[in-house]
Amino acid sequence: MAARACGLCHIAFHVPAGQPLARRLQRFFGFQPLAAREAGGWKQLALRSGDAVFLVNEGAGPGEPLYGVDLHHSVPSATNLCFDVEDPDAAARALAAQGCRVLVPPVRVQDAQGAATYTVLRSPAGNLSLTLLARASYRGRFLPGFRPVPSAPGPCWVSHVDHLTLACTSGSSPALRRWFHDYLGFRHLPLSPGEDPELGLEVAAGSGGGGLRLTALQSPMCSSVPTLVLAESLPGATSTQDQVEQFLARHRGPGLQHVGLYTPNILEATKEMVLAGGELLKPPEAYYQQPGKEGQIHAAGQQPSFLAQQGILIDGEKGKFLLQVFTKSLFAEDTFFLELIQRQGATGFGQDNIRALWQSVQEAAARKSQGA
Repeated sequence: MAARACGLCHIAFHVPAGQPLARRLQRFFGFQPLAAREAGGWKQLALRSGDAVFLVNEGAGPGEPLYGVDLHHSVPSATNLCFDVEDPDAAARALAAQGCRVLVPPVRVQDAQGAATYTVLRSPAGNLSLTLLARASYRGRFLPGFRPVPSAPGPCWVSHVDHLTLACTSGSSPALRRWFHDYLGFRHLPLSPGEDPELGLEVAAGSGGGGLRLTALQSPMCSSVPTLVLAESLPGATSTQDQVEQFLARHRGPGLQHVGLYTPNILEATKEMVLAGGELLKPPEAYYQQPGKEGQIHAAGQQPSFLAQQGILIDGEKGKFLLQVFTKSLFAEDTFFLELIQRQGATGFGQDNIRALWQSVQEAAARKSQGA
């Protein structure tokens, strides 16, 4: 029996005291404070943009932060995905019987606004845990145990979480796919016609060898559950680490590499984020000079000069397009980052854009090594 996820409540992060993640989310990316809690050595702050909620757990208390666990990871990290389910108690019993490791047995939390019940699972994706939560009867602003935080109206550039990308060790995608299928009911989402779920989509980096293997998974229960994307490196002859290998080294193992945030207006969102001081990853200059790229941009109703100025990538054809831009890392360890994505009928993840991102990261690494 799988515990069917029917929504994403929040994504949780663990950071040391004084780490500026919460301030950066507010200042650069338009997230607004939602609710807070301080207890047991932990400062917990939930921030929201549209339906996307990030929970920043700051500190390192002797116990566990509410609605999660502290796995004592050595670097700041996105550590927990909290999914809405119908019955955490039944899910915990069934999953434990199937061999799933339950880190926190079902806990009921209650305050004046109602109650919620949750349980926490250990995933095979590095330090990432999964919280299964039932909160249908809760009337408060966030979750029981948190106090509402007043905030002034601010920008809302993001509407919801589009996808979650896990960086995996080479060869581990099939086992991860089966885990999410068996325990949470996720199913393979083909990114190309006739795609083998065991092999995923191979995106070759170019003549230098290497590339990425992507396997997408989605919940059949509810469209509000973001797509999970498993990313691993392909064997190759490149002399420098690719972005997945860099993440694994700097993060010290597998984990949540980035969150794709959906924006209904990527042009406005990127412009305002840059004005606020947010740093975006620029694609190679040659990206916008590729044969047919200018025509593709015009066909999507966009201007090449503005997309190039903001570093926005575009992919698609036949009236269906995808626009993407990536931030620089939110942590000094150069691991976790955000993606802004706008879909104009496209459902994939931009195979050509993945190559462009790959090339920009490789070029940046080369420049850094030459200047060292």
